[in-house]
Amino acid sequence: MDIYLALVRFFHDGGPLMFFIAAVLAAGLAIAVERYLYLSRARRNNQRQWSNLVPLLNRGAFREAYNATRDSRHPIDEVMSCALNRLSTAKQRDDVELALEEAMMGVTPRLEKRTHYLATFANIATLLGLLGTIIGLIHAFNTVAGLDPATKADQLASSISVAMNTTAFGLVVAIPLLLVHAVLQTKTTEIIDGLEMAGVTFINLISTRPRAGQDT
Repeated sequence: MDIYLALVRFFHDGGPLMFFIAAVLAAGLAIAVERYLYLSRARRNNQRQWSNLVPLLNRGAFREAYNATRDSRHPIDEVMSCALNRLSTAKQRDDVELALEEAMMGVTPRLEKRTHYLATFANIATLLGLLGTIIGLIHAFNTVAGLDPATKADQLASSISVAMNTTAFGLVVAIPLLLVHAVLQTKTTEIIDGLEMAGVTFINLISTRPRAGQDT
């Protein structure tokens, strides 16, 4: 209970900007949770679907692989569906590579969607904290301007301590948001690298397989 009361007092003493920083925290947490769940699900689906596609691709059942991917919204399915569709009309390897690049350009923005907001929110929280502290310091100096010199130092020290609450809270919000941003960026990069590796594997496979084996 003492900790709860201390937190409530800390929040109250920080002033109105504490509510704005809290709003930034709530928005950042919402994005972080949504992105983490989305990326984790995308990674699992990609791994499962790729393990299903590899046997089909190895035996040259490209049409069957295309039928298995064309109606799915999983990133790996979108990339491979585009490449397999182009393979049926491609006259050279470069055509399929262009199809893979086109598919990656469509998938990548969805994987990176909203993640960059976390870094922005971290900066906003820090700046709001500094702004709150500056406003608090201005108010503190104005308050003690007419006080007796004997009590001025104590009052000023107390006011400055309270004014620092917003900076402290801003940093408490910003640091976790930056850490989560780094984690999500790492997960996104791993997924994109996996898609690119799948594309390279597919290109190498069709380069060594006769065209006649495409629809078997």
